[in-house]
Amino acid sequence: MSGSLMTMLMAMVPVIELRGAIPYGVGVADLSVVHATILAIIGNMIPIPILILFTRRVFEWLRTKSAGLERFVSKMEAKAEKNKEVVLRYEFIGLMILVAIPLPGTGAWTGALVATVMNLRLRSALPSIGLGVIIAGIIVSTMTYGVTVIV
Repeated sequence: MSGSLMTMLMAMVPVIELRGAIPYGVGVADLSVVHATILAIIGNMIPIPILILFTRRVFEWLRTKSAGLERFVSKMEAKAEKNKEVVLRYEFIGLMILVAIPLPGTGAWTGALVATVMNLRLRSALPSIGLGVIIAGIIVSTMTYGVTVIV
């Protein structure tokens, strides 16, 4: 599998997202920082519209299947509720900031989950999440580039 494709696929995975894909692309796949960043941003954004559109329905379906899945859904909703206050306070910018901060528990998947729990429409949530992903990509690529220059 090519390094470009692997970088894009890694960015689609929750938790890893572009925070892991950019360093992989630069350090392992030997891509330029710019190339790895662009691929990671695209890969990170691919699942987001699907998540925003279908997470609520999937959660409702999972709740009916077992007590364990009910607990999982409740845990995911609690995670979104924890981040909801920032988004409510600052609206568009709040969701963007939540996604842009390259720390564990933030990112596009969390942003999509928060948007779903808040019943935000795709047309308002997607630009905010997209901008946050771009900012996170710039931050991570700057950190990655700095590390590659030092080493």
